[in-house]
Amino acid sequence: MKFNALIPELTVADIERTRAFYENVLHFRVEYERSENKFIFMSFENIQIMFEQDNGHWSTGKLEHPYGRGINLEMTVPDVELMYKYVTDAGVKPFREMMTNTYRSGNSDIIQKEFLVQDPDGYLLRFTN
Repeated sequence: MKFNALIPELTVADIERTRAFYENVLHFRVEYERSENKFIFMSFENIQIMFEQDNGHWSTGKLEHPYGRGINLEMTVPDVELMYKYVTDAGVKPFREMMTNTYRSGNSDIIQKEFLVQDPDGYLLRFTN
């Protein structure tokens, strides 16, 4: 397996709840895990994320739900509409519904279709094409 140059590791409250959401709703797969550490490494296409149940080891302050305040993790997927269907078919309400947005990049515009959803710990995930 080739590891990405940047792989976020997110602290979660319940590793099994996180696994169920990412596997069953978002269709990520477990690449490997260390059950004794309540740690899983998951991927979807070229997206890689690590999760570890809160153990105080990486804490820089008190964790309160929703975790990850102030950030959103943008993930480019081959079919954003299919990912949206996965989410809505599972009965998960998007944080922001599917929309098309335009972002300026230098002298040109980037147009992307996207939606946002919170995972069980409140991390904000932005899926785009």
